[in-house]
Amino acid sequence: MKILVLNAGSSSLKYQLFDMPDENPQCTGLVDRIGIDQSTITHKVDIDGQTKTYQVKTSIPDHEVALKEVTRLLVDPEKGVLANMDEVIAIGHRVVHGGEAFSSTTLIDEAVKEKIKELISLAPLHNPPNFLGITVAEGIFPYAAQVAVFDTAFHQSMPPRAYRYAIPKDIYEDYGIRAYGFHGSSHQYVTRQAILFLKKPATKIITVHLGNGCSITAVRNGQSIDHSMGLGPLGGLVMGTRSGDIDPSIIFHLIQERGFSPKDVSELLNKKSGMLGLCGFGDMRDVKQAIQEGDQDAILAYELYAYRIKKYIGAYAAALNGLDALVFTAGVGENDADMRTAVCAEMDFLGIQIDQKLNQANHSGIREISRSSSNVSVLVIPTNEELEIGQQTYLLVKEMYKRTIG
Repeated sequence: MKILVLNAGSSSLKYQLFDMPDENPQCTGLVDRIGIDQSTITHKVDIDGQTKTYQVKTSIPDHEVALKEVTRLLVDPEKGVLANMDEVIAIGHRVVHGGEAFSSTTLIDEAVKEKIKELISLAPLHNPPNFLGITVAEGIFPYAAQVAVFDTAFHQSMPPRAYRYAIPKDIYEDYGIRAYGFHGSSHQYVTRQAILFLKKPATKIITVHLGNGCSITAVRNGQSIDHSMGLGPLGGLVMGTRSGDIDPSIIFHLIQERGFSPKDVSELLNKKSGMLGLCGFGDMRDVKQAIQEGDQDAILAYELYAYRIKKYIGAYAAALNGLDALVFTAGVGENDADMRTAVCAEMDFLGIQIDQKLNQANHSGIREISRSSSNVSVLVIPTNEELEIGQQTYLLVKEMYKRTIG
């Protein structure tokens, strides 16, 4: 069953094509800088066991043009892997915010689309491109099943004591003001991989997703019980340009005393804060370069970033009443050994001990970087959100066909 996975961002479109149940993608790609000068398509195909990479620079004004370029590449005689578009049975879409309406992967119809539109205010940077990806795909793939995989769905298992805020009940009931959680596909994928690696179904795991966006989840027996992000993907850990947790009174002070508009504050906290606000660099590679050059702001930003993670690990270890494994994933989590060291330093009370030789080794795939004497297994697990979306889409469509035939 050929399944195309689409992950639409504000100016990008990531895609992978799977022939499920085979989990090795036949094709992967990224359309970057959509609507910006010098757009680029990086297209990788697996043909006869060999990966070939093609890069196309062209003008891509919007997501519709981007997806049309992708489909052109998919059926290209030299660069493609499909004879025609009708081979695609289903398309799995990443949708960041599903609110309380969606607790699992969902077949998209008009009612689902309307609900996703209603939730745009809760994820204004993410849901609009996700929704656009759906509408564009419907036009290009009219016979394929369109499936939504929600970032928030994995965290629907959180209990009320974790997702409720201490605000009037009617505000929660009338407006849905609660913590939802994000990066669900990533946290779910690495959780499943960790359980398989540990060979222990009854587990207490903390998963740490560190990329441009950062979040941390407490997972008991495969289910999310608490998560750092809240109503939207702004709270919790320090991120590339997002502030993470701040005192809410800062917002009132900026608006009431300093003349900021609500839009100004949103722009400040979402796009001008985090590592960028602390030291002038939003990309961790640039931060580390600045540290090597003795930049004191970069040093502080790096320490603050790690410190916030450590505080959440302590809180979530308490919520879980113990800890079997600590998992690092995503760009920074997988590749920055120094950050893993900084996070795990002085964690004696939890018995976390890193083996620096294993931590610094440049290995791919799942690996354990803790000492044999460590009470907690410290794992590095590469995330694969597109594979998780593809698997969930496949299982839903397979079950749908079973019911139709049966």
